[in-house]
Amino acid sequence: MRARRFDVAAEAACGDTVELKELTNRRGSAVWKATGPVGTVAVKIGYDDGVAVTLREAAALATMDLSGYGAVSGPYDGGSWLVTPWFNGPSTWKVFTSAREGTGGREAALRGGADLCRSVADLHASGRIHADLQPSHGIHTSEGVRLIDFGWSWHEGQEPVSGFRGGIVHLMAPELAAAVARRDGPVTPTRRSDTYALAGVLWTCAAGGWLLDYQAAGIDRQAAGPNGVRDAIATGRDSLTPVVWPEFQDALRPAISATPEDRPTVGELAELLLKVEV
Repeated sequence: MRARRFDVAAEAACGDTVELKELTNRRGSAVWKATGPVGTVAVKIGYDDGVAVTLREAAALATMDLSGYGAVSGPYDGGSWLVTPWFNGPSTWKVFTSAREGTGGREAALRGGADLCRSVADLHASGRIHADLQPSHGIHTSEGVRLIDFGWSWHEGQEPVSGFRGGIVHLMAPELAAAVARRDGPVTPTRRSDTYALAGVLWTCAAGGWLLDYQAAGIDRQAAGPNGVRDAIATGRDSLTPVVWPEFQDALRPAISATPEDRPTVGELAELLLKVEV
């Protein structure tokens, strides 16, 4: 590449000597943690199919009215790059580790779950839908939960995001799965589909497996592939993974209703979680 401007941006935030640690590299997107003498940032490089996704995330971050989300971005030969603040703290998946393993930590998990809901509620209040909530996309910092990975996010009232296919298939709301399966036009996420995905994230973090019990539903994930899994979700099947924390998972059930209008808002879901007794 002729001009590695992301190196310059990383050095501006971190100092002259930058150490890069690769965190992920898949589906056209590579992410590094860049650390230097004066700071730490996240560096994302988009290539192949990930070029457009990285550019969309940069555009979303540029318009978001949320504190602490400053970013710089640009193109390079054949790709795109994005430098964002590094958020210190565990992911939601890690916050639930002790609760998931049955070694305690349920109070911390409940607080973490409610905090994640509030962060998504703040995003919705700004008019934006995340559209790709996953167990690793909420970072629990000392200043609250920070959401990451906005490549598929959408602002209400704008044109649907081109190429959006409903987010990660295991947490896809049934109405989005049905829309993708119909192939009848752009797929538009909603606050209600975010609610479903959010509840699915929390269920997954507590149970240690994806929301739907594919074996109980008679689905061979390997044979079915993502499209087969998506089509099964589109039917509204409710074979859920085994209950390991009944009170918590019962509080999530309204949010994973197959009928979007029956789901609570994410703010209401936070209140339901805070009523769970440990």
